[in-house]
Amino acid sequence: MVLFVLAYFGGVLTIVSPCILPVIPFVLARADRPFLRNGLPMLIGMALAFAIVASLASVAGGWVVSANQYGRTAALVLLAVFGLTLVFPELADRLMRPLVAVGARISSSAEQAGEETLLAPLVLGVATGFLWAPCAGPVLGLILTGAALQGASVGTTLLLLTYAAGAATSLALALLVGGRVFVAMKKSIGAGEWIRRGLGVAVLAAVVAIALGADTGFLTNLSVGGTTALEQGLLDKLRPNQKAAMSGPSMMQAKPTAQLSEDLPVEDLMPSLAGAQQWLNSDPLTIEGLKGKVVLIDFWTYSCINCLRAIPYVRAWAEKYRDHGLVVIGVHAPEFAFERDVENVKKAIATLGIRYPVAIDNDYKIWRSFENEYWPAHYFIDASGKVRHHHFGEGEYAESERVIQKLLVDAGNKNVPDDIVTVNASGAEAASDKTDVNSPETYIGSDRSERFVSPDGVVQGASHVYAAGEPQLNEWSLVGQWTIGNERAQLDEKDGGIVYRFHARDLHLVLGPSTEGEKIRFRITIDGKPPGEAHGMDTDAEGNGVVTTQRLYQLVRAPGAVADHTFEIRFLDPGVQAYAFTFG
Repeated sequence: MVLFVLAYFGGVLTIVSPCILPVIPFVLARADRPFLRNGLPMLIGMALAFAIVASLASVAGGWVVSANQYGRTAALVLLAVFGLTLVFPELADRLMRPLVAVGARISSSAEQAGEETLLAPLVLGVATGFLWAPCAGPVLGLILTGAALQGASVGTTLLLLTYAAGAATSLALALLVGGRVFVAMKKSIGAGEWIRRGLGVAVLAAVVAIALGADTGFLTNLSVGGTTALEQGLLDKLRPNQKAAMSGPSMMQAKPTAQLSEDLPVEDLMPSLAGAQQWLNSDPLTIEGLKGKVVLIDFWTYSCINCLRAIPYVRAWAEKYRDHGLVVIGVHAPEFAFERDVENVKKAIATLGIRYPVAIDNDYKIWRSFENEYWPAHYFIDASGKVRHHHFGEGEYAESERVIQKLLVDAGNKNVPDDIVTVNASGAEAASDKTDVNSPETYIGSDRSERFVSPDGVVQGASHVYAAGEPQLNEWSLVGQWTIGNERAQLDEKDGGIVYRFHARDLHLVLGPSTEGEKIRFRITIDGKPPGEAHGMDTDAEGNGVVTTQRLYQLVRAPGAVADHTFEIRFLDPGVQAYAFTFG
């Protein structure tokens, strides 16, 4: 929302840009006519035409960037031309003459159509949009630059339309006030010209930087086309307590909670189960409808290793206390884009043997109602619907089960078991050897990557050949031709790989094929040798495995003493997407 406000006011300020000059005569020509039947339809037509033309420009730029490396080069050439037109207005005049001619023809037709209907001013507005779209000023330049480098989207089109609405507002003012605004505007043309040329120089400098590989993310960071990162950054400043909730780094191995006391306080929360996209294993549930029951809410996501290691206990509690008044609800709040796919979640809960209700919280509405910030997170709700206890991360399972028992007894349930469950989990669900885990969760996408040591660094959003470098403990690198995106890296040619120097018993990697149904073969080594007995559940003793779906893969489970090791995975087929390392 903040970006749309900025885009709107950027459009309002278009009135000080010299590129508004071709539009002003059309606007002022109708200043003596009724605004609702003439001025307003014209401005609506102008905004729509502008948004369409500018969106087509951003789609074209985004398409050539995503096509291949040659397409990216073509996009940079187009951006260089765009920068030159900002610096040299006479070049823009020459390049844009065809569109100006189209606008003039439409305008002439509109005037000949008469004033009997709203059609004439609407068509005139479309003509004005053609005149204005090629050179609508610095804010438009930033939006189109970001769209060309990052790819066009519905969000880009809406930003363009919002920008056009802002410009239409300032032009409406010009219509209502008339020549006085035009005179004042002329006085500010000099400043607007310098702003325009300054932006052109900045765009050209950024194109050179990208072409040389010095800083491929410059224009992306400059552009308001990068809506997600910028909007989140602004929101983080306004609401810092929600940063972890929405950015996703807060997976937790364990977080101590207050010592369990005889009287559990009522927590200052007003939780809700409203807003789930879908419910699995159950009809939709509500806090009100569950009064009289004790409820355990488990926030999780299926590629989170900490969540996977907590689930055996949640499953055991659901089974053990089901007939004693406990209702367990899993709230699946995704971290990665593929976890928003309900079919993926269905496969995961079938594999994990989850039979209790699961709410698909793709919009984080339930997450926000609990003011949650972590995966996994457990909230314990009493029979009156009040949150009485919470626990974040793995561990303290006995204490959590004692809370369940107490709330069940307080609710009047009889014969509540007072023993503690014993869990013997295997595979990725097995408890971590947390006393000897010295490697942190590591993201591969550029948004949150750290300790990346390939010699050329990260080349954002472009196919690039990487070399291994010399990783020290907890450092990693890519090998081969990869494209690094915001949340993952994708292998473009076969025989690429990833190298990581780690210290832990278990090594996991979140992977998936770029195309549904693909099978991507891989082979791992530890210190240059097949893993042997140290292989994980998704590899054999020779280190062979296959990526078949988007999930967490356990690649290493080392027996004996834990030590520093160099892990390498080589993919024998292209198209794999790699998201994050986790350890245990």
